Amino acid sequence: MCDPAVWVRYDDGTVRAFTFDRLRLPDFIGSVPWRQVRARHGQAHYAGAYASATTGGFVAYESRLELARLLLADFDLRVRQIYAQPFRLVARVDGHIRCHVPDFLLVTAADTGRLVNVKSAARLEDRRVVRALAWPGVLAKRHGWAYEVWSGADVTMLDNVRFLAAYRRQGVVPAEEMERTWALIRDGEPLADTELRLAGDRPRHEVRPALMALLWLGRVTTDLSRPLSGTSVLRRRR
Repeated sequence: MCDPAVWVRYDDGTVRAFTFDRLRLPDFIGSVPWRQVRARHGQAHYAGAYASATTGGFVAYESRLELARLLLADFDLRVRQIYAQPFRLVARVDGHIRCHVPDFLLVTAADTGRLVNVKSAARLEDRRVVRALAWPGVLAKRHGWAYEVWSGADVTMLDNVRFLAAYRRQGVVPAEEMERTWALIRDGEPLADTELRLAGDRPRHEVRPALMALLWLGRVTTDLSRPLSGTSVLRRRR
């Protein structure tokens, strides 16, 4: 493997070329996906644009599995930026020229990169697919980035995160209401008891949005490996 090169596309229509060893995370500021994602009636895959709370904009995806990985990235407090199809990578591998466009590049608050490729477990039974995904990982790790081939996560956790994502957008719940709610939460109290106590004479559903928004933001936590319910125990994050 030698001479790996990268091309990054920007929102002003330009494309910049880099050698992979000189590529840095700030080089992605103002970039756009390498391919234009379009959803067409009758197509086999499910493509679209996800409104990300992390980026404050839309992030493209090309399958439901990619959308699931996007949800988890958006929910992850360590992730501060998400780039879909961040670049086109070309390298000579075992005597052959190989091209690859990764699915996502995640940038963490610690200014580290994580390159992510999303493939179903069934596709990973194909050795050709496994080989095609291996060499970008070698380059990523050599570059100091983490590398991940993602095939799914616990269904219950995904369902919980998908539900909480309805409260991800700033302004869905007024900030002052969330602050009041957070101040009144008792560490270790079940969700149903918290709702009853905070609601007082009001219907419980009136206080629920603030609690869900706090769970999305990570200011309150609970065990998301179990179905979110009235028995879910709340923990305040200091």
